[in-house]
Amino acid sequence: MKKYIVTFILLFSFTLSSCGKSISKKAVNLMEDIPRSDLVPVEISSLNKDGGAKKEEITDFALKLLSENFEKENILISPLSIVSALAMVANGANNQTLSEMEKVLNSDIQELNDYLKAYKAYLPNNKKYEVSLANSIWFKDDKNLNVKEEFLNINKDYYDASVYKTPFDKKAKDDINAWVNLKTKGMIETLLAEPPSEDTIMYLINALSFDAEWEDIYHETQIYPGEFNVENGNKEPAEFMSSSEHIYLENENVTGFMKPYKDSKYAFVAMLPRENIQMADLLKSIEAKDILSLIENKKDNKVYTEIPKFSVDYSTMLNDSLQSLGIINAFDSEKADFTGIGKYNDKNIYISRVIHKTKIEVNEKGTKAGAVTAVEMDTTSAPIEEPKEVVLDRPFIYMIVDTEENLPLFIGSLMNVN
Repeated sequence: MKKYIVTFILLFSFTLSSCGKSISKKAVNLMEDIPRSDLVPVEISSLNKDGGAKKEEITDFALKLLSENFEKENILISPLSIVSALAMVANGANNQTLSEMEKVLNSDIQELNDYLKAYKAYLPNNKKYEVSLANSIWFKDDKNLNVKEEFLNINKDYYDASVYKTPFDKKAKDDINAWVNLKTKGMIETLLAEPPSEDTIMYLINALSFDAEWEDIYHETQIYPGEFNVENGNKEPAEFMSSSEHIYLENENVTGFMKPYKDSKYAFVAMLPRENIQMADLLKSIEAKDILSLIENKKDNKVYTEIPKFSVDYSTMLNDSLQSLGIINAFDSEKADFTGIGKYNDKNIYISRVIHKTKIEVNEKGTKAGAVTAVEMDTTSAPIEEPKEVVLDRPFIYMIVDTEENLPLFIGSLMNVN
């Protein structure tokens, strides 16, 4: 049976400023034999204590990013992946650089460390589905670069990050791509198209994968040809999958439904804007509390649904979006303060690129998807009602949510099916 797989990669690239493939033997995981510190125990209570606030903060951040990147094209992002990668980076930030990152993330970095560590430990290990978060730090094998042990240990303790010290040559590019390919189950084969630049000294990478079967798969009799109505008036041929679900969603702006995966721990959430609402307007106005309220106040009501088969292969640079949201100094070669990461002679470390790649395929058996986020750092010199109906034959928002935490692992907007 085909499974539902979603994988995300986020990459942060750090640079300097003057004022199935296998990983090669050159790239050795420096933390492989180092256990996570006993001084930082896993506190599942952090989910109960901070969960309500944190899920709203993460959802709010995701919606802002979705709106910032909206250009009437298909978008797919993982807020959990992006927040995890940003948090790893923030552990090396100080002063105004750290303050800006905490403000955009809506959280003190230590609280975020505690929450994300607890959530990672809470992820289930079930034969019917698999959810995994993987993190890695890659830094240049250069005698002039001194990376602080405290920075590496924090990210090992809270994020179980693998750490690789390797020459930044063509082989480093191949090794990073091999790691990404492995952690995304082959969905994202290439993250870096070119070897690291001379000024690049570090990459921080987060990969999030989701693999689950539908609770009820679609059969041949539930699939038929139809048309998807694009906002510009065009019609695109599509194959629609029909089913009756039992969780209905509704507010003044959208109607929707939830379709569960095996064991109902996770669910596909679809939100269709009301007829008179354009996607751009919805994304500008919708808030985290609206999404969470919609899910928390779901109705046990029979709903006839139609979902188009679709696939999205999305790649974006998040630099402009993050700066627009308020993370400014981290990208400034002179103002960035990442002294908590380490130092490179008299050069300043700053973020040069934040790359986010995602891929998803939705069909009758389930969904298969993958994504990567990376940061590159450089140096420069209710009661049962009548049956409802939700037909997704025009642009809509979709999410994969943890139904116990009401936390969105992935969120996207489908504008076309071709």
